[in-house]
Amino acid sequence: MTAADPAFRCAAASLLRDEPVAGTATHVRTWLVLEHTGPWGNDALLDARLPEGLGAELKKRARTHRAKVLLVRRFSSKPAGAGVRVFAAYADPVRPRIESATLSDPREVLDVDLGALRAGGSSGLAAHDGSLFCVCTNGRHDVCCAEKGRPVAKALDQAHPEETWEVSHIGGDRFAANMVVLPHGLYYGRLDPASAISVAGSHLAGELDLDHLRGRASHPMAVQAAEIFLRRDLGATREDAVLLDRRSAGDGLTSATFTVAGAAYDVVVRSTTDPATATQLTCKALRPNPVPTHELVSVSRRS
Repeated sequence: MTAADPAFRCAAASLLRDEPVAGTATHVRTWLVLEHTGPWGNDALLDARLPEGLGAELKKRARTHRAKVLLVRRFSSKPAGAGVRVFAAYADPVRPRIESATLSDPREVLDVDLGALRAGGSSGLAAHDGSLFCVCTNGRHDVCCAEKGRPVAKALDQAHPEETWEVSHIGGDRFAANMVVLPHGLYYGRLDPASAISVAGSHLAGELDLDHLRGRASHPMAVQAAEIFLRRDLGATREDAVLLDRRSAGDGLTSATFTVAGAAYDVVVRSTTDPATATQLTCKALRPNPVPTHELVSVSRRS
């Protein structure tokens, strides 16, 4: 194990090897987002200056509820208002929902009921009408996230100031600039300021940008890839146009059945992690790892 090369940039390396972004979103449905103006550090929940013990407890609850817990801030790094904003989201593929409140003390985030949210109820917060554009800018975790993410966050903050937040870490550093749209759990990667503005505008109009879409976090990665392959094949860009009916997996193959405009489509994807492709996947990685790939095997419409 050797120290990582400080000049190495994982986003540039990923682009040079022409690595597809489809099917690379973290698989998670439950989200808890807490405002903290920073600094965040490498492991935000443990390294940020949160009240003593709060970060460790939030990590514990993330494991218990299979949730993604993130810190967010405005691009200005100034508080969004009096108190601390908190959001709880559930990225249901059919009926995503998000709730929010302003806390007088960050410790009050422990009152948010993630279990009830996962079960279809309320987290105890008020319903929130709108989406969040969460751009990863945590350069302490990976330098590409700051170098690529900050310009994107700035552009989005100017165009959509209410919806835009910088976020501590969402995964897939090599696809920076990365953004997750909540509550839908839609991951986008390889964004620049212009494409980010386009993606945000498309989302608000109910459309997906398939060139930058990494996947829908509510599905496993292979199913994410299957959905994107099908959407490209059909030219189906409406966010709600494709609905997963069922899936199965085995021997490296994933079969997913989707409904599109009343018709059923079967999509088969082959997923591999070939050791021969092992390389440095993040800026700080100390050992090579295989590059995961998803290959379209077949798309067929049921008669």
